[in-house]
Amino acid sequence: MMKDFMYMEKRDYKVMSFLLSLALLFSSCATMPSPFSYGPISSPPTDIENVPIPQLKQERHLANIQQLTFGGQNAEAYFSHDGTKLIFQSKRGGNGCDQIYTMDLNGQAVQMVSTGHGATTCSFFSPNQSRLLFSSTHESGETCPPKPDRSRGYAWALHPSYHIYTTDLNGENLKRVTHDGQYNAEGAYSPDGTKIVFTSHRDNDLDIYTMNNDGSNVTRLTTTYGYDGGPFFSWSGNYIVYRSFHPKTEAERESYREGLANSIFRPTWLELFVMTPDGNNKHQVTNLGAATFAPFLHPNDKQIIFSSNHGDPKGRKFSLFLVNIDGTGLEQVTFEDGFSSFPMFSPDGRKLVFVSSRNAKSPREFNVFLADWIP
Repeated sequence: MMKDFMYMEKRDYKVMSFLLSLALLFSSCATMPSPFSYGPISSPPTDIENVPIPQLKQERHLANIQQLTFGGQNAEAYFSHDGTKLIFQSKRGGNGCDQIYTMDLNGQAVQMVSTGHGATTCSFFSPNQSRLLFSSTHESGETCPPKPDRSRGYAWALHPSYHIYTTDLNGENLKRVTHDGQYNAEGAYSPDGTKIVFTSHRDNDLDIYTMNNDGSNVTRLTTTYGYDGGPFFSWSGNYIVYRSFHPKTEAERESYREGLANSIFRPTWLELFVMTPDGNNKHQVTNLGAATFAPFLHPNDKQIIFSSNHGDPKGRKFSLFLVNIDGTGLEQVTFEDGFSSFPMFSPDGRKLVFVSSRNAKSPREFNVFLADWIP
């Protein structure tokens, strides 16, 4: 999508720029201001089970789909460790950029838990649900950080002021847990709550790190040049799944270097990887040559669900896919036209939460959906 890539046709450049602006709008903690306008946020019906949700016959893994948010752009909804609540990011209530909210599985009891200032992203519950984490720029100012220059195509901002914070469940007792480097985001707790895995622009690259839940003992897990991010522990704690862009050509390397120098990342393709929590046993899972991201492991530790525009000739349709941890058994899960992403299995593997443009009432609308998972 970048003009540095001279081998890409002009038509392909436009398509890639458009599709990545959709796919990476939130992109598992992509942390950038939205280029789109937001529609009004409506209150969910009292009985969400009575809301008709379109579902195609091919979607054999999904049943009883329920819509939890209504209007605007809502993303990155993640289960609590007991599977009873969700934490997500949304722009609503007059906020100029995304803030963090929690809600029940019926879409009710929505509560903002971030500061209401700056931009926020990448939230997660601690295992005992006494704390939660998110990334925020609020210490650098109450307003939203500036948007990146997109005159050369789509770019996602790596705001140096992003740091990871933890709070009580009601948003009180805020504590900052990252202090070094630039752009500390894309964080999630380990299943035992002792560790936080995150992405940081320190050590002159974008890599994955772990730290103790108080911010101590920071350990670098990835070292290959290029972007490694969006990490999640498996529910078992046996693996970390993540997405990567490792430049393959000199043009890609130069564009990536230039982007880092200006605190931006211009992604073109992403592939999925898995490693053990100590950073060993890394292996590439996908090789689709597409915008492939937002991976999460099933509790069986054998399958990964993710989002990709793989298989769409125009590159505009993003669907959920399932793949075995060894890269075999690729299977499409959602089939509606439009956008589906940010999937996460519940701890017992019986439910799936995801974000989709299905049933949207206005352009650029994304909502949170909950479905029963059929193996």
